[in-house]
Amino acid sequence: MKETKVIELEEVTIRFSGDSGDGMQLTGTLFSDASAILGNDISTFPDYPSEIRAPQGTVGGVSGFQVQFGQKQVNTPGDNAHVLIAMNPAAIKANAGFIEPGGTIIYDSDSFTEKNLKKAHFTTDDPFAELNMQDFFKIPVPISSLTKEGLAEFGLDNKSVLRSKNMFALGLVCWMFNRPLDYVEEFIRSKFGKKPVVADSNIKVLHDGYNYGLTMQHMTPSYLVNPAEIENGTYRNVNGNHATAWGFLAAAEKSGLELFLGSYPITPATDILTALSERKDLGVKTFQAEDEIAGIASAIGASFAGDLAITTTSGPGLALKGEAIGLAVMAELPLVIVNVQRGGPSTGLPTKTEQSDLLQALYGRNGESPVVVIAASTPSDCFDYAFMASKIALERMVPVILLTDGFLGNGSEPWKIPTMADLPKITPRVAKNAATFKAYQRDSESLARDWAFPGMPGFEHRIGGLEKNETGTVSHDPNNHQVNCEIREDKVQRVVDMIPEMEVDGDEDGEVLVVGWGGTYGHLISTVRELRLDGKNVSLAHFNYIKPLPKNTEEVFSKFKKIIVCELNLGQFANYLRNELPAFTYHQANKVKGLPFTVSELKESITKLLED
Repeated sequence: MKETKVIELEEVTIRFSGDSGDGMQLTGTLFSDASAILGNDISTFPDYPSEIRAPQGTVGGVSGFQVQFGQKQVNTPGDNAHVLIAMNPAAIKANAGFIEPGGTIIYDSDSFTEKNLKKAHFTTDDPFAELNMQDFFKIPVPISSLTKEGLAEFGLDNKSVLRSKNMFALGLVCWMFNRPLDYVEEFIRSKFGKKPVVADSNIKVLHDGYNYGLTMQHMTPSYLVNPAEIENGTYRNVNGNHATAWGFLAAAEKSGLELFLGSYPITPATDILTALSERKDLGVKTFQAEDEIAGIASAIGASFAGDLAITTTSGPGLALKGEAIGLAVMAELPLVIVNVQRGGPSTGLPTKTEQSDLLQALYGRNGESPVVVIAASTPSDCFDYAFMASKIALERMVPVILLTDGFLGNGSEPWKIPTMADLPKITPRVAKNAATFKAYQRDSESLARDWAFPGMPGFEHRIGGLEKNETGTVSHDPNNHQVNCEIREDKVQRVVDMIPEMEVDGDEDGEVLVVGWGGTYGHLISTVRELRLDGKNVSLAHFNYIKPLPKNTEEVFSKFKKIIVCELNLGQFANYLRNELPAFTYHQANKVKGLPFTVSELKESITKLLED
């Protein structure tokens, strides 16, 4: 047999793409998990279609999953794929602009029928020529027919057989990139343990795909991506929504409180509700409400009763929760509101990512209604910021909005599992002295009031949506209202003493400071690193704490000649900074396509600013 040619690579980006029913999300997830187990650093980007039940074979129904893995630090799922696995013509059309020049396209040749070509709106029988993709390395593989042939003896119907073709593609890619099949087999046996025929058939097809790779060595070499050098510890691959849920579990344990989540399902935030609903063993109480308003109202009730109270949503749901957030502000109750941002406005692009809810989080309520606003920046640190949001809410008696987004919530990366001893303590402001307790009497340093629950003898009190005086009595005194509005704002601003100062990646002074917030971190840090390797004087200031801003923000900004704010909206954080720190000029790089930035487009914008 001809000796296999093995090419060693530092990092590779693969994109799995096909119809929603082709199992591309599962295929990509299994490949990513197998790579993480091997010790590669990874970053993933599941790309779901926005259209519900789009016609099979159409571009609108294409589902994709992109993963970048490597032997060095990986912060993004990659700009363009080195390898595209396409299950039909529509997948080729949808991804034509997202493949590296000269990249490899492996496609199911059985699906390139006249009917499927027409569904994808190709006008000829050569889609590659039609898309001017002659320079790509194309490998036709009859995946569907080989799957049917491999499962001929299993007695399955045609539909069940074709459901397994994603395992053939997975086996083939595992051969190409030297991924062992052990983990995938274990997953299949666990998932289909009660259906041995289904388990055996999927494992058979998985091996068929792997073995097919052995026979196609003349068409493509095998690739080796060595493990990354990472800190010792116990790791698991985690997506942002699960990390968020686990951050709340840790906060509940650390604070000694029961965890309550009241929410209404909404894409892409639903997985947080699902993940927490599975943890009744840890005393978690979840309530799937009939609507967004009921979800947050139940959480406010739980907070009043002494729980760590959470509600989760996405952009349209945050709008509906606005009035109730105002109630939590007025009652000065601890509450965490998670907004997994998606494309808007209105229903917008439900499965796509965006950062366009920032101004809504900051200002989207009636009256002077300040809340703390923080944002996670990677899938794994969603854990840290869910924990920190809980700590701030419980210790300062204030609602906190935690912003993530679809890219973080669905994307995944390796996460070093912390021990509880590594996490900071959380000390809820529970009232202790009934003789001196007053509902709105505040601590002189933090301005936080004490927290008394129903059933605590001697702590009976009134709070609510009407303005009160210190004792909790309804007050219509104009001076009292003025003072309380100022106190509520000042209380939020004083949270600055709980948050770290801004740290700069790169030089602490220079030509250009790149500014970002939230889920753009991976692309921004990758861009800055590449530009610095090219000799460019560029640094990064990435914000997780938005209201209040870190106390040294103005000092950091003052050390750079130019500032460019990069965000997935039309300039919301830039406008906020203009209001908070008006002494500086803010350039902008904005994108609102339902997609994350690419490193190449960020480099272009920043390089242009350097040259101006």
